[in-house]
Amino acid sequence: MPFDGVAFHTKLTRHVRRWRLAYLLAASAFAWFHAHYTLGLNVTSSLPTRLFLIHPGEWPRRGQYAAFRWQGGGSYPAGVTFVKQLAGVPGDVITRIDRDFFVSGLPVGHAKLTSRQGLRLEPGPTGTIPADKYYLRAPHPDSLDSRYALVGWVAQAQIIGRAYALF
Repeated sequence: MPFDGVAFHTKLTRHVRRWRLAYLLAASAFAWFHAHYTLGLNVTSSLPTRLFLIHPGEWPRRGQYAAFRWQGGGSYPAGVTFVKQLAGVPGDVITRIDRDFFVSGLPVGHAKLTSRQGLRLEPGPTGTIPADKYYLRAPHPDSLDSRYALVGWVAQAQIIGRAYALF
């Protein structure tokens, strides 16, 4: 059967007229979602969740997930989005005994000597977390987080917002 361009155009026009409100609503919902949220994908085993809904501008509380921009270094380029758990806030005291880290006396992780790639890992900072800095962590022993100098305390300006674990 030959292609009938006029018939196709007529059917398409009717379809668009019939469904235009649905298309308009779907496009509006997508635009609103994109303006207020973004998705984050965890490509490592550092957290039990792989997909996160990130709400820029919503400030996470202690124990919640925070999305932040990586400053660069190690095997990750600057600008990559990391998701970690907010464990320490300004005024908290970070201590280290050997390679075990504590936030205000509560254990938050053990710093390894070398990465899985064999690179030497220097321990992160200790002392009182200054204003506009945060201690971010993940429960996995291989997580690249504030236990290591490469990450250190994360500046408030780096934090994008709260991240919600999806799956």
